[in-house]
Amino acid sequence: MNRRPAHLTAREEQVLACIRRSIEEHGEGLTVREVGRLVGLRSPDSVVYHLRNLEERGALVRDGKGWRTCRLTV
Repeated sequence: MNRRPAHLTAREEQVLACIRRSIEEHGEGLTVREVGRLVGLRSPDSVVYHLRNLEERGALVRDGKGWRTCRLTV
């Protein structure tokens, strides 16, 4: 069963892939700046924009205040 929301942008897919890889390899998510560096976004605000969209669409959930504590739902 594929639970991935059908309305993710290509950039959001990139962000999810980076977070997924980090969790698999290191057991935790990335910082906002690390995500930005990996997907080619200079502004931390633009990374947060995509992370919030992913959270609103149900693709990830934060366990704490920071984005490093997020869990993927898809």
